[in-house]
Amino acid sequence: NQFTGWGVIFEHLQLWIDPIARSGPDAMAVDEYLLEIAKVPILRVYKWQGQWGSLGYFGKLAEGQAQFPELNWVRRWTGGGVVDHRNDWTYSLVIPQGEPLAAIRGITSYRLIHESLAKALATEEIEVHLSDGDQETGRAACFENPVDSDLLGIGGVKLAGAGQRRTRSGLLHQGSVAAPCCDAAASSRRAEMFAQFLSGEIFHEFEMELEPAEVSRRALARYARDTWTTRR
Repeated sequence: NQFTGWGVIFEHLQLWIDPIARSGPDAMAVDEYLLEIAKVPILRVYKWQGQWGSLGYFGKLAEGQAQFPELNWVRRWTGGGVVDHRNDWTYSLVIPQGEPLAAIRGITSYRLIHESLAKALATEEIEVHLSDGDQETGRAACFENPVDSDLLGIGGVKLAGAGQRRTRSGLLHQGSVAAPCCDAAASSRRAEMFAQFLSGEIFHEFEMELEPAEVSRRALARYARDTWTTRR
């Protein structure tokens, strides 16, 4: 059992299906804001407004622009590669300090989260398995570079990846699934199944009201700045 010694990952979990489609900078600012204020783990599922791609903190903007020249770009606070968000299913896990998952090694937290995601996808009859890292290519595009504990589909095609960042506030895990949902209802069902497997069915779906001015302030201070996006 890959969960030996853990049981469920979270004893308490809040699920927020963000109803607002957001620009790249606003989407990233929301996650940063949540990491600072969260008291219990939050699974956020959200949509993008417009044609956006994101790149990891250490990624090179020129590589993303060369591969997807038609996209607008935002640099994430987390690691990972270049992601085209026009047709993916995007989520974030915000895990406050004090939670066991925030204190363990990154590869272990990454694997545990993806094990739960794999179970959720299996309920949709999407066959996936964990990568052992042998398929890593080093390419900039996230879905062309399966790293250890990414989720692979039939034929070894990468279907899910993520980036993480640890701060004094906790752990931020930003993930993307290349198996999109057809509509809002299907997306909500996937989110609920994912939350169930993360928490042993003990989760609370809620509506969060964030101060728009605070989201805008954070976006303008970091994610909407050319100096941030073009730093590498």
